[in-house]
Amino acid sequence: MTNIDALRRRTFLGLLASLPAMAALSPATAADTEIGFDDLYGSVGVLGLTFSDTVKALNGKGVTMSGFMAPPLKAEAAFFVLTEIPMSICPFCSSDSDWPDNIVVVYLDAAQTFVQPGTRISVSGTLDVGTWTDPETGFVSRLRLRDAHYWSV
Repeated sequence: MTNIDALRRRTFLGLLASLPAMAALSPATAADTEIGFDDLYGSVGVLGLTFSDTVKALNGKGVTMSGFMAPPLKAEAAFFVLTEIPMSICPFCSSDSDWPDNIVVVYLDAAQTFVQPGTRISVSGTLDVGTWTDPETGFVSRLRLRDAHYWSV
């Protein structure tokens, strides 16, 4: 066996041995259901947006979504807004009656470094459905991902 063949074999064996650890670090869990912004609401009526049957069924369950991080209000915030399209300002500084149909508030499970605007990300967390006011900030949201983490895609 040549030195190059031996190096390839050691590299391959090293990668093979690390597979279980790499699977454990996977950003999303197998139990997460992937949903998109089009899955969030079933209809818009006189009373506003109505949650879709999909979202109602996934309330309290793990989901994964992809989108863009709206600029955070402050660098050390434990939450951000996931948007369908890149935004240059915070989209949810209003009441839930004005709530856009293409954003979700994300509450992180641990501190993470925020990404640059325009960077596509995926987020995994527990879906929380219904109007809620954050007691610390006073912000109102209709949908949230709790205990979440994200990664660039």
